[in-house]
Amino acid sequence: MSIKADKNRLTQAHNITKMKRVHKLNEMLTVYQENKDNEEHSKQYIYCALIPSSQIQNSLADTDWVLTNYRGIPGGMTYQKRGELQREYLRYGIENGVEPLVINRNFYGIREEYSEISEEFRLFHKLYHERKTDQYIKIDDAGNEEVVAIVKPDIIQIRQKEIRQFLAIKEMHLAIQFIISETSLHTLEDLELQAGEEHKQDGLMCWMLRYGDLHGINNCRAFSRLVGKRLVEPLPKTKSGFWPFAEEADEQFEEFIIDVDENGDEITYTSNPDDLKTPADPENVRGVDNDAPSYLTPIHFSKKVLDKYYQESGKYRIEGSYLGCGNLWGVSIDNHHKDKVCMWLGDLGRYLPYCEQQHFRIHNIPPTGGISKTYFDRQLGAQFRNSDMPEHILQQRYDELLKVSQKHLGEQLLLTLNTADAYHLKNLRIPATDEQRDFDEMIMSLTKILIDSLNVKYIKKMIPFEKREEFKGKKSIALLEAAVHLNEIEGAERHIDFLRKLQGLRSSGSAHRKGESYENLAKHFGIEDKKLRDVFTEILISATYVLDFLIILIKRGQIREIVEKNQMSAGYAVMGEMIGIVDDGPTDSSVNHDTMIYETASKT
Repeated sequence: MSIKADKNRLTQAHNITKMKRVHKLNEMLTVYQENKDNEEHSKQYIYCALIPSSQIQNSLADTDWVLTNYRGIPGGMTYQKRGELQREYLRYGIENGVEPLVINRNFYGIREEYSEISEEFRLFHKLYHERKTDQYIKIDDAGNEEVVAIVKPDIIQIRQKEIRQFLAIKEMHLAIQFIISETSLHTLEDLELQAGEEHKQDGLMCWMLRYGDLHGINNCRAFSRLVGKRLVEPLPKTKSGFWPFAEEADEQFEEFIIDVDENGDEITYTSNPDDLKTPADPENVRGVDNDAPSYLTPIHFSKKVLDKYYQESGKYRIEGSYLGCGNLWGVSIDNHHKDKVCMWLGDLGRYLPYCEQQHFRIHNIPPTGGISKTYFDRQLGAQFRNSDMPEHILQQRYDELLKVSQKHLGEQLLLTLNTADAYHLKNLRIPATDEQRDFDEMIMSLTKILIDSLNVKYIKKMIPFEKREEFKGKKSIALLEAAVHLNEIEGAERHIDFLRKLQGLRSSGSAHRKGESYENLAKHFGIEDKKLRDVFTEILISATYVLDFLIILIKRGQIREIVEKNQMSAGYAVMGEMIGIVDDGPTDSSVNHDTMIYETASKT
């Protein structure tokens, strides 16, 4: 480097300016760093400590660190009192009230060391540790997630807002302690710098800058060392977000379309439940405006309003008449329509966080028609009523199939989806649009549920033992077809044909480039002549028929009888090979051959 560049580095003006900088609340603050820069002449260390606010002036009186790396862990002390030795436990190993924000863990070189954020800080903000990325996530009352801390081996950053909220309740300041070293191949004389040190304080920051001669160590002649600390103030307790100190924010309520006037202009009204008429207050004791609409005014939305929640099925739950986010919030919805979703005006304000109200408002449409019969009976008639929406019916049949399979077969004919694939069932629905992408995604999900999940191992048991070799290596649909054909099960042909065409639609359309094969299947399903949403509705209905067919077979005991018969035959065949049985002759009564055969067959 040139003399001029090295002189600029060693004066550390840039580093002093950087350390003085006041971060915005939404910015990340480096609270730990052990950095050996790409340039071998620069090294930077940062370590933070929490200082009682009553000790601010003492802390700024010198540049010494109040807490160093690998400290801040439980320890003890002894002292004499009235001639007796006293022993005392110290939570952080020191008695001056200083606490760590980051703790360095060392395991004597036997295990890898690492650094972690104070447990109290993590619990204070209820942070979730995403172990894959080593990030800490804060979840607000609406279910929104924000990364507020990032942990890496050589650097830890935490968002300043959460730090200052924590400081507010603790009545402490954060001391950002730093040591920054710069070295040069040039001498101090070449750099026009003089050996020595200077101490300065500016507001809540104090530092010492020292210049010195390295006498050729690592070929370096000169160095500068910046040591100091900058204090970060707490927020007012009212801004801490922590009950009971935080001030209560005024509730906000979105307005929604309740009607249109004679000119076609939208009429909107607040969703604040306190400003709406309720059936429980027929005499208007609450003094609500006489022109106010009812709490139970149906508000209408485009069906696309639910896409946001389907896309994050791990966080949100959508069922017939219900939308919820974990155990944070939940609300009744009328999702029993083909083209819309309805909700009560009062429920929008009472049960949805304001940010969700805003999302719904974007998809708000003028009212057309009324609520569904299903929703009416469930909400106002206090009656249980099954949904008539194809996706809800299919999910009901799927759950029923799982139950009857376990009860009558002892295992599942359709293997339950693992955690990574569970969204295929949760998100299965008639798409809100006629977009090809949405259609393809639903076809993929349906094949995952119906075809990819067929229990091939169990279906093989339905094939007669002497025929199994012929179907070795066959896949799910081919095996199912062989099983129903060889056992002369009636009524299966159309369901097998549907599954084949569904699989073909996935293979030729959703999973690969669309070509001639897809065009032929498109004609069969009427894709060229119908809306994709209507086509998928019909596909869902056919898929439900498949589930109904399997449920009936299982309830009749037909499948169990076939499997038990084949297992017995297989058992006799295996036993014959084992003991050389040629014909049915008398057996030794001391041996229970039926038991042996059953146990052998159960393993085939």
